[in-house]
Amino acid sequence: MASAAEQLAASINFSAIAKADELKKRIWFTLGALLVYRLGTYIPLPGIDPVAFEQSFTGKQQGVLELFNMFAGGAVQRMAIFALNIMPYISASIIIQLMTSVIPSLESLKKEGESGRKVINQYTRYLTVILAVFQAWGIAIGLEGQGGVVANPGPFFQISTVLSLTGGTMFLMWLGEQITARGIGNGASLIIFAGIVAAFPSAIVSTLELGRQGALSTGLILLVLMLSVVVVAFIVFMERAQRRLLITYPKRQVGQNQMVGGQTSFLPLKLNTSGVIPPIFASSLLLLPTTLANFSASNPTGWLATFNAYFAHGRPLYMLTYVALIVFFAFFYTAIVFNPNETADNLKKHGGFIPGIRPGERTAQYIDQVLTRITVIGAAYLSVICLLPEMLISYAALPFYFGGTSLLIVVSVTMDTVAQVHGHLQAQQYEGLVRKAKLRGRRK
Repeated sequence: MASAAEQLAASINFSAIAKADELKKRIWFTLGALLVYRLGTYIPLPGIDPVAFEQSFTGKQQGVLELFNMFAGGAVQRMAIFALNIMPYISASIIIQLMTSVIPSLESLKKEGESGRKVINQYTRYLTVILAVFQAWGIAIGLEGQGGVVANPGPFFQISTVLSLTGGTMFLMWLGEQITARGIGNGASLIIFAGIVAAFPSAIVSTLELGRQGALSTGLILLVLMLSVVVVAFIVFMERAQRRLLITYPKRQVGQNQMVGGQTSFLPLKLNTSGVIPPIFASSLLLLPTTLANFSASNPTGWLATFNAYFAHGRPLYMLTYVALIVFFAFFYTAIVFNPNETADNLKKHGGFIPGIRPGERTAQYIDQVLTRITVIGAAYLSVICLLPEMLISYAALPFYFGGTSLLIVVSVTMDTVAQVHGHLQAQQYEGLVRKAKLRGRRK
């Protein structure tokens, strides 16, 4: 039997895309918006020497900046106006989600539907501005600390840097919302996707150049390519994997003689409910001390030196801590985004129940048990995906873009976008059938 991914790919008719005018407009709008984003990653901040900063960036290990540079499509290395990318918005969204489950007023807003969602989105925008201002101010201070990068250090440079970087983030947030509303796919995810994909060609060229110089063997390069294909296939399989719980709705009487109901459906539980959040958070926490060391001094001492000695790439302690953080964030974020009690209450309100399980509290406990078991599998899957490329990066000095986090983001966003394209095509086919049925009815 064909997998869900194969069925999805087989059902896409490219000739139907050519006939779908609305879908073509959305695709062209998305491509145009991403082109604007890529152009912005090459516009440097005012008052800095881009060449001097790029030499300083590539001259030493930058820790978490290397991770952000991957997400920003090289904008951090060029210190462009989009250097912060859309990461403050994503961080603000995650913080608001966490606060929604803790603060009762935000939880009540979430239950109000569309009006409550608009208020929460507005809070997210305010928090995005605050986070972007603080991060931009820190970048301005860090740039002034690097000799020869800033032409005229001082308050004017700091203010202009804060305004430029914060404005770039807010523009990308608006651009992502426009892509979501008028384009195809999730705007924020596609912006990060475009940044990662744009750096893939240079990463491949640099890997081949290392092979030409003899730093990497031909066998190792072929092994990396084969492993990448296997990892992508494994990600597709695991991201489509679900645990379906059977839900039964009993028959009920409507009116005097009509009986409705008696149907069965499924409650799908994704194997990886947390998505790409655990690897991103785990990588950021582990690389943060390295970043502080690079900004504080050329030769770090004290606890920073000890951390760099024991938590370097490829060290056993680094790998164990990395896996532990991924597992922790997988369970933590799953508990935030999925509430078994709320799901059980909704099933009870609509008359649905799981066969053999009493509605209400027992159903919530059963869903929680199933979710815990599949989260164990999902956390192990994330650990394997992120650990194997990490070992190759540390062993063979491969580019950072071959990490498991980047592959996971690229594959997940691609699958979601293809699914939305498929949904638009199905909607167009359905509208075409309805129009034909109306024409036949008029002729009769």
